[in-house]
Amino acid sequence: MTYAVQKIESLLGVKAFEIQGRKAILTPTGQMLYRRALALVDEASDLEQAAHTLSTGWEAEIRIAAEILFPSRLLLVCLDRFGHESPRTRVELIESVLGGTADALLKGEADLVISPQQPPGFLGELLMRVRLVAVVHADHLLHCYGRALSNRNLCAYRHLVIRDSGTKRDRRAVSVEVDQRWTVSQDATSIQAVSMGFGFAWLPEEHIRVELKTGLLKPLPLREGGTLEVPLYMILPLQTLLVLE
Repeated sequence: MTYAVQKIESLLGVKAFEIQGRKAILTPTGQMLYRRALALVDEASDLEQAAHTLSTGWEAEIRIAAEILFPSRLLLVCLDRFGHESPRTRVELIESVLGGTADALLKGEADLVISPQQPPGFLGELLMRVRLVAVVHADHLLHCYGRALSNRNLCAYRHLVIRDSGTKRDRRAVSVEVDQRWTVSQDATSIQAVSMGFGFAWLPEEHIRVELKTGLLKPLPLREGGTLEVPLYMILPLQTLLVLE
């Protein structure tokens, strides 16, 4: 025992033990080295586990471009489940609008895409259809007509839209022509503006469930177009090979 202790201390260059009877007790320096050694063992174990994960086919990092219409709660639940299966895989989430999602796919900036469009040369699997509802604040003047409304009735009021994040923005991609329009970059900003009574917008029903339930926002009684459905596709860049071959 004494020889083993002396050998360890000689290798470390510090006094790590005190001999008390037949026992070797760690000195304060020895305790610090012991804690550090445990940390190194844990790091080595993590490294071994990471190598095993990569060897079984998991990526070190994945990039996901998701159209903001996709329910964020559902997306986060899916990412959390994936995190349990591959905890060491890093995830980069790109939240995009319309053409921005397709851009991420075409530029090779994403490994998986959730998009309302299927660019030429790519195949996508339909995930869901998102329901958009035309809404305004409960006290907005548009609710004072007492009858079904047409698009012409909307012209005198402010329309809130979300900017296309693509490089080639289609300014015609709006649901109705009006004199007043605010264009914002985020879904949350649009919801906030409508909730403050600043205009009307077509918003994802899933994103405004609380506002609709509490009565803060109310659907517009439009004769047509009061609700819209947008398909969302899951697209993998590798699927392009199946189309082009």
